[in-house]
Amino acid sequence: MASPRLHPYLQTVLDRPTTIGETLRRWRDLRALSQLELSLRAEVSTRHLSFVETGRAAPGRDLLLRLADELEMPLRERNGMLVSAGFAPVFAHRRYSDPAFDPIRGIIEATLVAALPFPAYVIDRHWNVVASNAAIPELFEGVPAHLREPPINVVRLMLDPRGMAPRIRNLNDWRTHYLHALRRQLQFSADPVLERLLREAEAYPGAPAGESQPEHRLAVPLVVDTSLGRLSFLSATTVFGTPLDVTLEEIALEQLYPADEFTERAVRAAAQVAVQPPSTERAAPVAEAPMSETR
Repeated sequence: MASPRLHPYLQTVLDRPTTIGETLRRWRDLRALSQLELSLRAEVSTRHLSFVETGRAAPGRDLLLRLADELEMPLRERNGMLVSAGFAPVFAHRRYSDPAFDPIRGIIEATLVAALPFPAYVIDRHWNVVASNAAIPELFEGVPAHLREPPINVVRLMLDPRGMAPRIRNLNDWRTHYLHALRRQLQFSADPVLERLLREAEAYPGAPAGESQPEHRLAVPLVVDTSLGRLSFLSATTVFGTPLDVTLEEIALEQLYPADEFTERAVRAAAQVAVQPPSTERAAPVAEAPMSETR
């Protein structure tokens, strides 16, 4: 049984569905939709939907796609359901390094370079870094090698007590922010790997007394002590709209912007004395290994 600390939707990832009907029923429960609500949205009779869920009727490809769309199923799951029903997958699933990804990768690399001297990185669905502009190495001073070796996991890098956590001044706020993001992502994807990552993150200790933040703040900053001084960043996440590729749906671009004047000045000054000027630095993949293929 699922841990009582976790939301009931996590029960859906413990026993994987074995039939098309069971898959649809699990996702319908996950989205809190009745058969009537789903049938109205997908323009199919409730009777036929009931027959599909009980295995008394075999759904067609178009119906499965309509149901999956209304259930907001991830593209990876839609492909899996189609294959289980005897149909070919509809959505491509390319590696990030695939030549077909060149236009997207070009946009991402240009964004990574434009973000310099401030950090920007691309993460996959399990929060592993796929590409980075390698800005501000001072952020990672003192982090042990095993947390900095590819594939770097951002959750572990930030929250593991052996990583950046001891230097994050508002660790409790930042930990709460990450846990909330993980739970929302897990509710959308029902990914068992994310469930394990969430359990791991929940087990990491917070700060005994994290620094309080002003009530009027607009967003939770990342406040971290470094050899450059105490730096403060606001994060922004970018995803691609209307993706038709599994990998494209599952990657996100994270950028850290200076949240105060000191951070702006300190980071730019450090970049000016760097051996390689930021203007000539090119974003490069941090790791070739890439996004997990296992569900």
